[in-house]
Amino acid sequence: MLNENSIADFKTNLRGRLIQPSDQDYDEARKVYNGMIHKKPRLMAYCADVADVIHSVNFARGNNLLLSIRGGGHNAGGLGICDDGLVIDLSRIKYTRIDPASRTVTVGGGCVWGDVDHATHGFGFATPSGIISTTGVGGLTLGGGVGHLTRKCGLSIDNLLSADVVLADGKFVKANADENPDLFWALRGGGGNFGIVTSFTFRLHPIHTLYAGPMLYELSETADVMKWYRDLIPSASDDLNGFFALLTVPPAPPFPEHLHMKKMCGVVWAYAGPLEKAEEIFQPIRAFKKPALDFVGPLPHPALQSMFDALYPPGLQWYWRADFVNEISDEAIAEHIRFGEALPTMHSTMHMYPINGAAARVGKNETAWNYRNSNWAMVMVGVDPDPANKDKIVSWTKSYYDAVHPYSAGGAYVNFLMGDEGAERVKKTYGENYERLVAIKKKYDPDNFFRVNQNIKPS
Repeated sequence: MLNENSIADFKTNLRGRLIQPSDQDYDEARKVYNGMIHKKPRLMAYCADVADVIHSVNFARGNNLLLSIRGGGHNAGGLGICDDGLVIDLSRIKYTRIDPASRTVTVGGGCVWGDVDHATHGFGFATPSGIISTTGVGGLTLGGGVGHLTRKCGLSIDNLLSADVVLADGKFVKANADENPDLFWALRGGGGNFGIVTSFTFRLHPIHTLYAGPMLYELSETADVMKWYRDLIPSASDDLNGFFALLTVPPAPPFPEHLHMKKMCGVVWAYAGPLEKAEEIFQPIRAFKKPALDFVGPLPHPALQSMFDALYPPGLQWYWRADFVNEISDEAIAEHIRFGEALPTMHSTMHMYPINGAAARVGKNETAWNYRNSNWAMVMVGVDPDPANKDKIVSWTKSYYDAVHPYSAGGAYVNFLMGDEGAERVKKTYGENYERLVAIKKKYDPDNFFRVNQNIKPS
């Protein structure tokens, strides 16, 4: 039984801050990115360093407390926080160290991608990340890491070289190709099941300025655009990335007023090849069909990465559903059009992220990520600032998913799963890699201490 004396001892030995329900800022501290998530932890430890993480793990284990790990707090299902347990918050373990000679960056477990993009850009480098710069490095990476550079440089996990990890028994280990290689394999896509990663080292690529941005088309042109896009992406050079979207144009600059609040389809492009070749690469894209809006041009990598930050601030209501997709069939396109016409709110959207190119040339058993032969990671999200619209956005998302799921590859990108989708969904996501993950979980976390996640049970 947790008592006040043990909490007092824990607090004394913590270099960071311990927040409890009686603290004035408790309600603010328990917020996560998804405003639909309302959980009430017993304790929240803002760890100042790795010693604090070890101390917190030992305290939770010794007091039989449920434990959750929060990096950026962006997790779709709110799995960075828990009821009645201890939250280990890594946000103070924030540093970036660039080694230009070896082309690597070492990143503290509390960093968000904006920290990394800023630090690497000054050296003329980048590493693959997501599409919103406030996303946590840890959560995105451990689930795989899909973004604008996927086709050129692979997933985030394909660029992970080493990780520092605190295990369930409080031990601190390194995981890389030479040390604990089984753990390193599992961390690359297996989520937070195996330990708390306090530091990541990534490979860097000489990428500074991209030729990038959104191209939008009338919603009535969706069928033509999707059919053209489904043929283009699998055959395009690795330098070209573009995710397809169904969206409502935000009523704000830089979008022209005549498009405000209009439902449209489009592609957000990211060309990472030589800039002098960009116009030539985009000539057939622009020749295919004149877009209603063309904001594609030279763009510094951090500007592309943060392009949607203002549109999706923390605290909105989010409900997600997702699938991997091998082929975009005519039947699926008909359903996409139906639900695109019914987008329930301005923030709600559907994205299809390419996961072929460089990412597809990693073997499906080389990392825990299993769907190396799929072409897209698809997600539909119902999003709105107003809690009163919760039922509306959840209903649209679930119905949309039910309509297009029969045309999918089966599993889904683990970072896009909600917290209520069940064990079978997790198994399908890892496919033939699942049993190997179970064996590694059994070795490193036999009691399933780390279970507030898309859980892989150790037996």
